[in-house]
Amino acid sequence: MGYAEDAMTVAKELRSTLSSISPEEVNAFVDLIDGADEVFVNGAGRSGYMGRAFAMRLVHMGMRGYVVGDTTTPNIKEGDVLVVCSGSGETESLVCNARKAKGLNAKVALVTINPGSTIGKLADAVVEISAPSPKSAKPGQIHSIQPEGSLFEQSLLLFLDLVIIQLMKRHGQTTETMFGRHANLE
Repeated sequence: MGYAEDAMTVAKELRSTLSSISPEEVNAFVDLIDGADEVFVNGAGRSGYMGRAFAMRLVHMGMRGYVVGDTTTPNIKEGDVLVVCSGSGETESLVCNARKAKGLNAKVALVTINPGSTIGKLADAVVEISAPSPKSAKPGQIHSIQPEGSLFEQSLLLFLDLVIIQLMKRHGQTTETMFGRHANLE
């Protein structure tokens, strides 16, 4: 298979994973984010990078979005939401942070392959992305030509961008209004 064929296969994989996400789960996730005082985003590895992009877009929306572990991240409290990006839902540091957030009366939202995971059981909203991963293989998932958890991570980024689009519609935001909040010290 050549590059063009691989590109078409990857696009079909993304279409399949994104179209299989439950609209009810999406609505619950968007409602939780929209109702939050502040949104804290947490993930490890490549999933964490996708989460960082989401936190940036929240700031562009005019919301208070933070990445857990950054030096300028404030404390989480009641009224806030911790968004966990974890294919397995079992990453130890993320489980710890989800438990801590719940203990402080914050809400937890999880985007995962494994909704029955430890974090999934703690979460107030769970969005399942049905993508294969070495850490979370399940029967019925689509097969991917991509390495490791790439399909989950790409789907995660696109899902979170689609959440931003839903929030933009709710709040009458446009690319132009959001760009006005884009970093100007780069």
